[in-house]
Amino acid sequence: MKNTLLSVFALATATLTFAPVANAAELVPSASIQQRRLEFLETQTKAVENVQETRLQFLDAQTKAVGDLQATRLDFLDSQTKAVGDIQKVRLEQLDSQTKAVEDIQSTRLEFLENQTKAIENLHQTRLEERARRNKTNALK
Repeated sequence: MKNTLLSVFALATATLTFAPVANAAELVPSASIQQRRLEFLETQTKAVENVQETRLQFLDAQTKAVGDLQATRLDFLDSQTKAVGDIQKVRLEQLDSQTKAVEDIQSTRLEFLENQTKAIENLHQTRLEERARRNKTNALK
């Protein structure tokens, strides 16, 4: 792109430099001079248009490159956002499973304690019944 731009500038410079000298060296009628001046101006106009077209192409290419870069960045940010969301989802699932595990452990401990309490109550009840039976037996004697 830069080489094309430089080539256009070099062509325009060469045209501007050598054309007046070549025209001045020839002795031609005024109609022919006007014709050559017109050709010279057309050549200059075409060179300027070529330079402008080259600049526009360069700017279009830059604009497209910037757009592509921004699209790539947005894709990257979207993937990062998705990754963070996935990580958070996994963390929440892990916390949920840990919470369930703790609840299960607490439930098991509570059940164990209730069973121990029931066993102790049964033992006390049995002892009370045994003592009551002994007292009854001793009272009958």
